[in-house]
Amino acid sequence: MEPLPNDEDRRDIAASLDGDERSFARLVARYEGTVASQMWRFSRDESELESLTQEVFVEAYFSLPGYKAKAPFLHWLRRIATRVGYRFWKHQARERDRRQTLDTCRADFETSTKPKVPSEAGERLFGMLELLPPKDRLVLTLLYFEELDTREIGERLGWSRSLVKVRAFRARKKLKTMLEDEGLGGIGYARSTT
Repeated sequence: MEPLPNDEDRRDIAASLDGDERSFARLVARYEGTVASQMWRFSRDESELESLTQEVFVEAYFSLPGYKAKAPFLHWLRRIATRVGYRFWKHQARERDRRQTLDTCRADFETSTKPKVPSEAGERLFGMLELLPPKDRLVLTLLYFEELDTREIGERLGWSRSLVKVRAFRARKKLKTMLEDEGLGGIGYARSTT
């Protein structure tokens, strides 16, 4: 059984529902850093990161009457953050389809040199993840960057554990094919989906 929200959260939630804006501001201050860290998985742009984090708390504010306190408040916020990030990726995918083609990305990789530092390699991988459909990108991000297991991912997204495993398998296969097409094959998987 998961722990319930702490007393401080419970008091601030109740006061927020009664119209006390300072109470909700305390909740934001308490969890803003954690939510921003999660949203970093969805965008590396500082202004977008700030906007996404704010969007999570706006959605949380308007959804607060539906919070049932059956799990910690942070778990509930993380679910909202995942939905906000996923919607952001879907929007990005639609925009990218209008502006950019895979050939442009391939040209960028062909003209670049091998990464000199791990963070540069991470940014390139993040760029390759952007080429995946949003659901594939989401499952790989939750699995490898958020380090959730398939059960946790299923709970967060409302998917069955089998669906998570299948989607993760297919997403890794698509990413591997893309990497091989770019001459970056041979990258193994560090984690299973059990």
